Amino acid sequence: MPRTLHIDFVSDIVCPWCVVGLGGLEAALQALKAEGIEAEVHFQPFELNPQMPPEGENIVEHIGRKYGSTPEQSAANRAMITQRAAEAWPGFEMRMGEASRIWNTFDAHRLLHWAGTIGMAEQRALKAALFTAHFTDGRTMTDADVLADAAAAAGLDRAKAVEVLADDLYAAEVRAAEALWVSRGITGVPAVVVEGKYLISGGQPAGVFEEALRGMANT
Repeated sequence: MPRTLHIDFVSDIVCPWCVVGLGGLEAALQALKAEGIEAEVHFQPFELNPQMPPEGENIVEHIGRKYGSTPEQSAANRAMITQRAAEAWPGFEMRMGEASRIWNTFDAHRLLHWAGTIGMAEQRALKAALFTAHFTDGRTMTDADVLADAAAAAGLDRAKAVEVLADDLYAAEVRAAEALWVSRGITGVPAVVVEGKYLISGGQPAGVFEEALRGMANT
């Protein structure tokens, strides 16, 4: 019997493992279509650094402060994740370097919530555009013009995006969603929650997602 799974992809746009995880998930779903297994994917907000100021923080300094990594360890980790992203998401170009920055992402999540009110395809397109703006183009992700540009790149109404950002729309909804997922035990991302009860954690390869989703669809 055909089966459509409800998937909540809890993530942040400055999380490189979320790029890896989304690529792996989508590859798995593409492979599972032949078995009649499909999914509705909804992107849910999670802020890795909710207290980050608008000017952001250098990535090497941030990783050193947060995890105790040396600049050499940070560089090696970036190289590894860049390779994993290229494998998981063919065509996606991750250009993290020692001058890259980590940003506050609350406004980006507000924009993603707005896109979700339009449709799943629109929300997914914006998610990809935000990933590109941050990881590929190295843009300032707290800049309203940058976020509006991402919305336009995703095929959304730029003027409406500007309105959402300027009027603080959907702030309460995003805060509530963030609190909900934390209350459900989500402490790191990506977290792929299937049917509201199964959890696949981390930036897994497509094969891991495929096997797990197949089992969940057949229970």
